[in-house]
Amino acid sequence: MSRNITTGTLLLATFALLISGCKNELGESQTDTEIQKSTAKKVLFVVTSHDEKGDTGEKTGYYLGEVTHPWEVLHSAGYEIDFVSPKGGKAPVDAFDMSDPINKKFWDDDLYRNKVENTKTPSEVNPDDYVAIHYAGGHGAMWDFAGNNAIAEIAAKIYENNGVVSAVCHGPAGLVNIKLSDGTYLVDGKKVNAFTNEEEVKVELDEVVPFLLEDKLIERGAQFEKSEPFQEHVAVDQRLVTGQNPQSATGVGMATLKELQKLNEASQ
Repeated sequence: MSRNITTGTLLLATFALLISGCKNELGESQTDTEIQKSTAKKVLFVVTSHDEKGDTGEKTGYYLGEVTHPWEVLHSAGYEIDFVSPKGGKAPVDAFDMSDPINKKFWDDDLYRNKVENTKTPSEVNPDDYVAIHYAGGHGAMWDFAGNNAIAEIAAKIYENNGVVSAVCHGPAGLVNIKLSDGTYLVDGKKVNAFTNEEEVKVELDEVVPFLLEDKLIERGAQFEKSEPFQEHVAVDQRLVTGQNPQSATGVGMATLKELQKLNEASQ
């Protein structure tokens, strides 16, 4: 009789331990998931909502390669990309070139195509979720980036949280009115690069855009540097990465990744 009781007790104890072990394992798994979410590496991409070049009747939007090439670099390195635009929703696309394999890879990715066709509004963005912000170009940016205070404030917060700010081609239009908490412009005193006056003349839009990007950045105190028209050029200065034109998009992605890696190493 006592032997049966002892055996039964042992079985019950063993079963209880197994149940406890399962609970602990599940609990640890949930904790790991929560930790992964809280430390997720996320970058915010800004794209234009504007779809027309002034009163020319010509359509524009964000330049696809200036999204996809930095996306390819950062996504391949393990970063998750979110999209925001001044108006939110579907962003108009320009330079829709599917002969570019990186463009095609992005466009065929259901997750990211859905994200860029359903961009966040600025009010839906928490700057604390992101380690970097990237402004993609396209002529549309010249009409709705500079005056968007909400996105400028998001960028300033990310930067002052020790994050990276990057922009390419006309994307730096989003930088011209970013002010830091001390009242200075983000670009003031920094090496900066963007679509140049010469390039705007060559594409015959210097009389169409609301301002010349090179001139405006210099007016804000930037140390503007550039190469010959349509040559790759990337400037990096104090966690600010800028590229001159579409040819610089991959380089901007790589320079942004390098800045993020430097920050990760410094924090370890």
